[in-house]
This record gives sequence, C-alpha cells and structure tokens, in this order.
Amino acid sequence: QGPARHPRADDPPVHSFACMPGSLLSLYINNRAGGLIFHRDFNASAAKLDTNEHLRLASTFSGLALIMRQLSPTKGSSGMDLLEADGFVLQSFDTLTGIKFFVTAEPDAKNLDAVLREVYTHYADFVLKNPFYEMDMPIQKGGRFCQKLDKIIEEHQRMQDRR
Repeated sequence: QGPARHPRADDPPVHSFACMPGSLLSLYINNRAGGLIFHRDFNASAAKLDTNEHLRLASTFSGLALIMRQLSPTKGSSGMDLLEADGFVLQSFDTLTGIKFFVTAEPDAKNLDAVLREVYTHYADFVLKNPFYEMDMPIQKGGRFCQKLDKIIEEHQRMQDRR
C-alpha cells in the first residue's frame, strides 16, 4: 500500500448515511440516447462499481425502460417508473426533453419522485442555463448543481429520520 491519498477538491463527497433507513444510495442522469452524463453515490452502502459498470448499468436501465414502454398495453405509457427489489428501490423520472433521472435508495425510502423532481429543477437552473454546457454531454462535477444536490440529499435524509 502506498501513502494515503488526500481528498481533492473535485472528489465527490460520500455522505455517511450508511445504515440509516430510507437513505438514498445513488443518482444517475442519462441523456436522450441513454448514455450516462452524471452519476453520484451518496451512501457507503451504494454498490461499489467502476466507471464502466456505472455506464453499463445506466444504459441498461434506459434500454429496459424503453422495452417496458413498448410492451405496455396502455398507449402513452412512460415505461418503468419504479423498480422494487429486496435490497433497494429504483425510482425514475423522464423529462419531456428525453433526459432520464433515476435514483437508487434503501427499500423503505419515501418521496423519491419528489426528490427527482427537485433534482430536475436544479438541473434546469444550474446545468441547462450554463452557457458553456452542451446538451447531452457529461455534467461537470462540483459547482452549484452539486451543491444543491447535497442540500437535497441532506433534506431528504432529515425527512426520513423524522418517520
């Protein structure tokens, strides 16, 4: 083992919400083509994946959601919004422009759709209104969007703790 690496300013914080009920685990944002443009882990319990695995996971989810939309007997179905498993839940939110937001969380997490809508609001305010941002390109870590994201996560955890 080499010397311990000190965190850099551009390293995303990993909040210590581990083992807290209802904790958010990870956030993913996919572009219109289903490619991952932003990922952030919020919890030490989040799946430990490398960059390629995160890319593969995000594109697989987009493909699966598209298949669900096509298989739906209901015309105009948005596809898959919620996936519940024994160890986690996955909630997604599709924008009118085709951007897909999805979050993974502990199974008892509540109000995930509201969290995703708030993330989308800040995405519109701090990413899309940035004159240097190009649509469908990766979102730069740090900056106002990530600061707002931290506040959303902290507020969500406070609300979960009150339950």
